[in-house]
Amino acid sequence: MKFRDTKNAFLFIFMTVGHFLFAQIDQDATKETKVLYQNLKLISKKHILFGHQHATEYGHGWKDEPNKSDVKSVAGSHPAVVGVDFSDFSGRSKEVIESAKEKLRKNVIATYERGGVTTVSWHFNNPVSGNGFYWKDSISSPAMKLIKPGGSHHEQYKEILKTIADFAHSVKAKDGTLTPMIFRPFHEFDGDWFWWGKKYTSREDFVSVWQFTVSYLRDTLDVHNFLYAFSPDVKFNSEEEYLERYPGDNFVDLFGMDDYADFGRDGKYNLEAGVKRLKIISDLAIKKERLAAFTETGLESIPNEKWWTEILLKTLKSQNLELAYVLVWRNDSTSPTHYYAPFPGQLSTPDFIKFYDDPFTLFEKDLKNIYKKKFN
Repeated sequence: MKFRDTKNAFLFIFMTVGHFLFAQIDQDATKETKVLYQNLKLISKKHILFGHQHATEYGHGWKDEPNKSDVKSVAGSHPAVVGVDFSDFSGRSKEVIESAKEKLRKNVIATYERGGVTTVSWHFNNPVSGNGFYWKDSISSPAMKLIKPGGSHHEQYKEILKTIADFAHSVKAKDGTLTPMIFRPFHEFDGDWFWWGKKYTSREDFVSVWQFTVSYLRDTLDVHNFLYAFSPDVKFNSEEEYLERYPGDNFVDLFGMDDYADFGRDGKYNLEAGVKRLKIISDLAIKKERLAAFTETGLESIPNEKWWTEILLKTLKSQNLELAYVLVWRNDSTSPTHYYAPFPGQLSTPDFIKFYDDPFTLFEKDLKNIYKKKFN
């Protein structure tokens, strides 16, 4: 086992920066949100945070157990980044929505108070056809054109955003500070599996909805504890293709991508393509003085016992990539095969410990005062 304080020493050095060096789209962001942004940018130059979706809500064979995660059970630390979702914030009864908000509020605050980072995806239930977030032929409505300004369901969309804003205003720690969150709406928009996918919405409508979403939350509803992440899937091979639906520099804090296809899904590996795409977003973030992250990846059931070090870690360390975090998908509580992080006894656990021990990777235990600026 390595001496973990070597990582903490790096973080202390990062957080002694006395002024903000990098662009951020919300000039009125809370102090903690601004400091998180700066520290994530600085950390990405030497390290990467490890994240896991729904890590502390449930895991392989368990659910709703205090201060538990499969990652902690294996490595002794929660992931540095915990993924949550706003999926139950619309298309549900009022009672279900309020219950979901309260449960998630406790989770997000707990992560903040432990020193971890929260990122939020949004599996947005179709607000027009009401049939969930996946596209279903002959059932789903191409709703983006209807929720944009001037659309028939725009006022309904504004009410949904108010629910999100109310939640953002509610995540107050014991000391009264608001928890920063990385908000990642309309992810994998270049695919055809979600109703907001490229096949079902024009570029103009997508950009219009994105810009309205950020502006309404930030400028009208006074949400100032969000960083906004832009993350397609893998339908791009150049910067130009990546930016095809980019809403502009005033509306994005973080360049991301979701890539399972190049990292072993269906037994297929194309690491050269995966690295090329990660290099595109890393270079964009450097050029535009923003963050970059590997916003989703993983190998379901992790049948490759060396996947963590031989596949993921080697990729992350290549090409001088500057990525703030990498997040693997969830561990279902009931399925015997739907999991993306190891649990005690899982085949890849020994290799994951090596991944954890590597000085390049940061977990929650390694984060010291990531929300508080240190001065020389």
